[in-house]
Amino acid sequence: MRGSSEAGTVGQRETRRIVIVGAGPGGMCTAIKLREAGIEDFVILEQASGVGGTWHNNTYPGLECDVRSHLYSFSFAPKRDWTRPYPSQPEILEYLQGVAEKYAILPHVRLGMQVRSARWDEEACVWHVETDGGGIDAQVVVSAMGMFNVIKWPDIQGLEDFRGTLFHSARWNHRHDLSGEAVAVIGSAASAVQLAPEIAPHVAQLFLFQRSASWVIPKENDPFTEEQIRRFLDDPDAARLERAKILGEVEAGLTFSDPEIRRQCEAAGRQALSVVEDAELRARLTPTVPWGCHRPLWSNKYYPMFNRTNVELVTDPIERITADSIVTVDGKTRRVDTIVAATGFDVGRFLSAIDVTGRGGRKLEDAWKDGAEAYLGITTTGFPNVFMLYGPNTNNGSILTMLEHQADYIVRQIARIEAEGIAWMDVRRDAMTRYNERVQRELSQVEVWQAACHNYYRAASGRIVTQWPNRMDEYQRRACEPDANAYETGKMDLR
Repeated sequence: MRGSSEAGTVGQRETRRIVIVGAGPGGMCTAIKLREAGIEDFVILEQASGVGGTWHNNTYPGLECDVRSHLYSFSFAPKRDWTRPYPSQPEILEYLQGVAEKYAILPHVRLGMQVRSARWDEEACVWHVETDGGGIDAQVVVSAMGMFNVIKWPDIQGLEDFRGTLFHSARWNHRHDLSGEAVAVIGSAASAVQLAPEIAPHVAQLFLFQRSASWVIPKENDPFTEEQIRRFLDDPDAARLERAKILGEVEAGLTFSDPEIRRQCEAAGRQALSVVEDAELRARLTPTVPWGCHRPLWSNKYYPMFNRTNVELVTDPIERITADSIVTVDGKTRRVDTIVAATGFDVGRFLSAIDVTGRGGRKLEDAWKDGAEAYLGITTTGFPNVFMLYGPNTNNGSILTMLEHQADYIVRQIARIEAEGIAWMDVRRDAMTRYNERVQRELSQVEVWQAACHNYYRAASGRIVTQWPNRMDEYQRRACEPDANAYETGKMDLR
């Protein structure tokens, strides 16, 4: 496996040792660590036109990361010249593009290449990966698709009848000018909180449709001064200390189990809400669930936006959409020129977003009918030689940090496959079950996630499938434990 980047062919099919699906941070990190291990026989298939994953695809106005900038970079490639405490999408994308170039992974990337399906061939011990550009046979498949790959559209009667401009916040239409229009933003979570204040000054009327109120707290995000940036650049220790400080603060608040931290965050949210001048409006913006029950949100601009005369918060449910209007259940009709669906992603799909067939012809979507599950969030029983990044129950903290831990684990398993001459490895059902029962027990002890939260965290069965319940260093500890016995392995049958 080492030192070869040349493709082989069987008939008209290409052969590779490793196929990585996705050139976002997870795919990039894995590729870099594979190259560090001397493994070059891999290809990265990316359906978009550039690397960066969610930071390439999502370009809506005001998009920022909720993790402070000095922690939001790979530990092996720290960025020390961030312009502000919370990085913006353009700056993050520029960083990721620079990392891809610096670590020479771009020659392995194929852009505009969408994976349609993957089928395990038990006799040949390879995955037959089908793309819109041809087929590839690979011993190992690494999914770097993560959580944010399947756009979720609102299920509203008449949406297809709307004759104005309609687009999703995750695929922002930069060609369309919203100036002077009546615009509806459906949704009030992360993307809406960031984009709505940016477009409000330019539109004639903004209707923001809120299903349930979330906690939104302010953040200190004044740009770094030239002196601060120069200090981080000239003194690597200063940047490392800043990163360590942020990491400690993030780890302390990760599990939402500290009642004092929750109290402080809710107090900050109520204080931020006090800028809303209208008391009735302020009441409708006040959450009825504890901090952490929904995805926590940060913004300095969201609540002040509601003091604008051209902004209306709509909390009555939408009944239907017509050719030019949105009708709510109270019978009120609001005419709009453009609808922005800020309704996020189907976060529980992970790798099952594509057609994957494993051992015995079993489909991944069937294996996960009660909700996605995986050992360490990385590999799932019945699908040999498949590894996932940002998979089930790995969402928490700084995702780049979690991705590094997962990529380290995956590369160790791939190295084991090579060193021991393994044709396939499949996590044992009992090992995966024990692991997930433990995670679910720990999740059940996180009080806020047992409250009346919406389904962001949960599968239809009610099981929490997205969240990691502990600190990031605890995840790293578990991922570093020797676990050869957790796997069933096989050698190639040469008869």
